[in-house]
Amino acid sequence: MRNLFKIAIRNLRRYKRRTLLTASLIAIGVIFVLVFVSVSGSFKNMIISQITGSMLGDMEIHRKGYVASIDNLPLTLMLNSQQVEKAEGAIKKILEIEAYSPRIKFGGLFSNFVETTNIRLNGVYPDMEMKTLPLLASRIIEGEKAIKKGEIIVPELLARGMKVNVGDMVVVIATNKDGSVNGKQLKVGGILESATGPGGRDGYVHIEDAIEILRMEEREISEIAIRIHDFGKLNNVANRLDADLSKDLNKQNKPVFEVHTWETLSPFYNIARMIDLMTLFIKIMLIAIVLISIMNVMIMAVYERIREIGTIAAIGTLPGKILSMFVIEGFCLGVLGAVVGNVVGLVIVYILDLAKITFDFGRETGLVLSPTLQASDILVVSVIVIVVAVLGSLQPALKASRMEPIVALRHV
Repeated sequence: MRNLFKIAIRNLRRYKRRTLLTASLIAIGVIFVLVFVSVSGSFKNMIISQITGSMLGDMEIHRKGYVASIDNLPLTLMLNSQQVEKAEGAIKKILEIEAYSPRIKFGGLFSNFVETTNIRLNGVYPDMEMKTLPLLASRIIEGEKAIKKGEIIVPELLARGMKVNVGDMVVVIATNKDGSVNGKQLKVGGILESATGPGGRDGYVHIEDAIEILRMEEREISEIAIRIHDFGKLNNVANRLDADLSKDLNKQNKPVFEVHTWETLSPFYNIARMIDLMTLFIKIMLIAIVLISIMNVMIMAVYERIREIGTIAAIGTLPGKILSMFVIEGFCLGVLGAVVGNVVGLVIVYILDLAKITFDFGRETGLVLSPTLQASDILVVSVIVIVVAVLGSLQPALKASRMEPIVALRHV
């Protein structure tokens, strides 16, 4: 085998121009894939962190059927105090969970004493909400970056449309579960930057103010938002939490709770899937580039070395060894292209990371692109290139190994 490698490398060195051209094509394909994977992955992770870190949380717990009616923010499908205790107990059992935040979500009327409009509000415990959504404070563009009792954080679009400023007094009116109407006067404590996506137009109040407005006799919760330490373990944690909570059944013998990750709650998951699909197509393009390049080179190599193949076959070289010789040449070309592509790709990704390229997403401005590559990304691309290079050399190698020595020696 060692001698076969020596022969393969010697043959590649004999045709330096062709070898360099083929290796360059493979390397360019590898570079393109690595840069695309790093940039698109960075963009996707950034958008996901914005959605989970400032609006949704990594996952949420609801009462069964709530999400199907979430646009109406139904007060009849809330978790009662006993159910909330069970959910909190299940959450505390899982060490991977970093923080959680119970919320009361409701719709109402917002009035500045001159005009009235609709508003969606989240009643939250400020400390718990800020730990669960660490990027929420950065969205408060005016006023204190806090949610205080007796105050309301108003979404920017509504504040501008109603000409409401920090410090103004407003009234929030809502209909509670039994159909009665109640209102409460609140002070505008801050203006919340509107964001693209779910929750982008929601305001915030203290949970005690929400309970008072809705005239709740006991604490009821619309949802519990959860943040985990390692986002890569999201589905694992969600499955464990769902398995634990699914043991609680209602009178119809159906689960009381439902657990949803951000993927099922946000339309931006479709964008993330599109990015993954584009990455797959780019990898398919890489396969095509390598396959065509290797097959072309190996076919030419076989054609130009027919008499040489006849000679080594005539002296007793077995067809299997002739096959191996050409396959090893394809393997070496794949390895060379992969190594060069990986090195140059890593350098380009490093330069892009140092460049701190910024872009805007919806109303989010100044987001910094930080492309990175995982070892798994490099390994997958390298394996694809090498395997395809070997496969691409098989057909020409089979042709070479099956040549009749006498016919090959007569070739001019």
